[in-house]
Parts: sequence; structure tokens; C-alpha cells
Amino acid sequence: MTRLVVVGNGMAGARLVSEVRARDSRMDVTVLGAETWQPYNRVLLSNVLAGTSAPEQVRLLDPVWYTDHRVTALLGTEVTAIDRDTQAVVAANGLRVPYDVLVLATGSEPVVPPIPGAEHAVSFRTMDDCHTISEAADAATGAVVVGGGLLGIEAARGLAGRGLPVTLLHLAGHLMERQLDPEAGLVLGETLTDLGVQIRTGVQVAEVLGAGRPEGVRLADGEVVPGDLVVLACGVRPVTGLAADAGLEVGRGIVVDDELRTDDPSIFAIGECAQHDGNVYGLVAPAWEQAAVVADLITGEDKNARYRGSRVVTRLKARSVELAAMGETHVDETSDRSTEVVRFSHRAKGTYRKLVIRDGRLIGAILLGETPAVGTLTQLFDRGGPLPGDRAGLLFPGLPGAVVADSPVRMPDAAKICQCNNVTKGQIRACWESGARDTEAVAAATRATTGCGTCREAVAGILGWLCEQEGVPA
Repeated sequence: MTRLVVVGNGMAGARLVSEVRARDSRMDVTVLGAETWQPYNRVLLSNVLAGTSAPEQVRLLDPVWYTDHRVTALLGTEVTAIDRDTQAVVAANGLRVPYDVLVLATGSEPVVPPIPGAEHAVSFRTMDDCHTISEAADAATGAVVVGGGLLGIEAARGLAGRGLPVTLLHLAGHLMERQLDPEAGLVLGETLTDLGVQIRTGVQVAEVLGAGRPEGVRLADGEVVPGDLVVLACGVRPVTGLAADAGLEVGRGIVVDDELRTDDPSIFAIGECAQHDGNVYGLVAPAWEQAAVVADLITGEDKNARYRGSRVVTRLKARSVELAAMGETHVDETSDRSTEVVRFSHRAKGTYRKLVIRDGRLIGAILLGETPAVGTLTQLFDRGGPLPGDRAGLLFPGLPGAVVADSPVRMPDAAKICQCNNVTKGQIRACWESGARDTEAVAAATRATTGCGTCREAVAGILGWLCEQEGVPA
């Protein structure tokens, strides 16, 4: 019997284990996780920080799942070495676990800037970090969040949601500069300001002040920004030390091929620690796509399964902030005449919409603020199909004659509703026909809504439409 060992019990590792069990009920499966927590949805940690969700509400697998599915789960067990000669992993407590197939799902770790006093701050990455921040916030009078990327914004919004004064400091000239252009960053900053977060961009933190307990930060120009809670959200880096020490090829991440194998054919890598075709994906949807491919290969369900890369959609999951960014969002409109840019901005309403089009196809988009166009544009980007000629109708689906691809009536069954889990309208329809009448039942059958959660409204809308069409009570 094949012995599968998975190192890492986060969103990638937990998904792989469940995908394997869905295909093979007999394989010997062991998963080791450094955290003592059951696997949880890291995307929704900002809701836990804000107090709108309890930790058990973002859990991915119930504690009894492992027993019911005959999976050995060693939580709180850090793997410190891979013995490739004997095919075993070695834990910090001395435990050796032999494997025939090994999957590394070690994820990422926070980047801590090399500045004095950084040890007095806390990173925002894990459930333990979330609890540490929450406890500190209860006694704090003000918070400073360092870093204006996805995690920093989520942390700042979560703390502001608790009623704490928050200052967000960011080195770049605008927020989320990798995903957003300057105008979108400006609109996002103004939206956060209205929600109680003071934004400072173009500033460099030189020191965390305080002895034992933070008192604020000192900027490079000498200015002091006070705060008795300092949160670092300065980015993440793939955890590759275990692979590197074992002699596996490592670049920015653990290098894998289209089968997600390393240069050792018995070892795979998936998720944020993996580098495929030069890319390291820091989002959940690619990790789950990779988990499905590896599960197909190691169980024999589909020996021709291959991973060809992911079309990434970045979503900001923070209460009262709606943001989706995808593809190429930074283009030089003055020199690139082959690219068409369609843009709408209404700063007073916190709305910014931008489409980047090449050869009649959507290659990038920024959608900030509430807009019914998100579903349509995400589908068009994901499929890479030709766009309708009416560009205004793409940005404003309510206009007369506009294409409304995310209306349940006109949406094809192949349309992808849940980007994180690759769930289509057709699959949701099939669940409904099997008796699923609410989002919880559909989630149990397809995992739709269990990633970033932004598709919940669309799933509910499809179910409601189906019930209405058939005269069935919802």
C-alpha cells in the first residue's frame, strides 16, 4: 500500500489530503502540521480579527474528519529534515515517518524587516498571530500597521472594525502597488480612510519603539508615529529551507514541473512554497488547483493530469471593501498602442473600474467598489474569450442592451461561479437537482463559497432563481 506523507496542514496540505481521500479510500495518509490548530481558511482571518467570525467558523476540516477518513494527523509537529536515502521525514521531536510519496505544502512565512525593535511587533499570518493581536488590541489605545499590501489592509480594516484607531504605513507611493495602478490605490486609500484607517504612503519605518511593549514606530525622517500595538505585514516568502537542506532544487520557491514534482520523482510541492514555470502563487485558488492535479497523479485517477499555471484573480477580503484585480493592470498607454484601456472613476463613491484589452480579449482588470460587473468580467478573463463590442456595457451591466453574463438566466452552465474551487453554474444546478436548496448544502457538495467567500451571493442567487423557475420553496 502506498504511504503518502504531507508536510504542511494549511490550505494546500489540507485540500490535498481531502482530494486524495475523495479518490482513494485505502491509501495510507499521514499529514504533519507545525501549527496545533485544525486547518483553517487563512483568507478569512481578517474576519476573526475584526470579531465578525469565530475561529471555528473558518475551520476547513472538523476534528473528527481525520478519524472518519482514516488519516493520521500529527498537529503541532514540525518537520525538520527529509531523509531521501531512507525515504522518511524527521520531526523536531525525533519522530521518523516513512513515505513512498512525499508532498511538501510548507506555505510561506512573514517577512520581518531588519529594523531595531521588530521583535516587539507581531506579524499577521496565522491563527496564533490573530489571537495575539486580538488580545493586545483589547488593551491598546492605538495601532500601527506596517505594510499596505493585501495582508496589511486586511489587518488594518480588522482592527478598525474593533473600534481601535489605526495608522497604516506603506513604503510605496500607493496601496497594493503590485495589483493596482496609482489611481486605484488612491481610491482604495480614501475608502479605508472613511472606514477609520489613517493612510500614510511613501514612508519608511526605521525602528519599532518601546521596551517589551511597543510605543510606536520611528520613520526614516525621524517622525514618530505612536501606537501601543504594532503589526508587521511586510509580505511573505516561501518556506523552502526543508527542501533546500534535502538537496532539492530551490529558486524563489521549490522548483516543480507540470506534474508538480521536484527533481526527486517521489517528492511533490504545492501551494505557496512551490515555483512552477518561474511563478510562485500566493493565493488559494492556484494551490487548490495544484492539489487536485497531485491527487489525480498519486492515486492514479488521472495519470495524464498536468498543471499549466493559473489565471490569478486577487480579491481583498475586508469588511466594507470590495476589490478584485486580475491579470495585467499596469500598462503604458502612451507607448503600447496595441492595448485598449477602458476606465471609470468615481472617487466620492469609492468606485474605480478599469479594463485592459488586447486583441479583443480581456487581459487585466481592476474592480473597486460594489459593482455587478465582477462576475461577468472574471468569467471573461478566466475563459480568455472575445469581448462584446459594447465596452460601456461591460462596466455598467445595468445599461440598456448591456451584456449581463452573471444573470442566472443568461449565464451558461460552463460559467465559473466559484473561482477558488472551480465550481460552475452547471455543477450548482446539478446539486440543486439532487436536493441542495441552500448555500450550505452546495458548499458541502462542491466547496463553493469556502475559499474567499465572495461568490456566496452569486451561489445564493442561482439557487433562488432555480427554485423560482421550478416553483420549489427555497
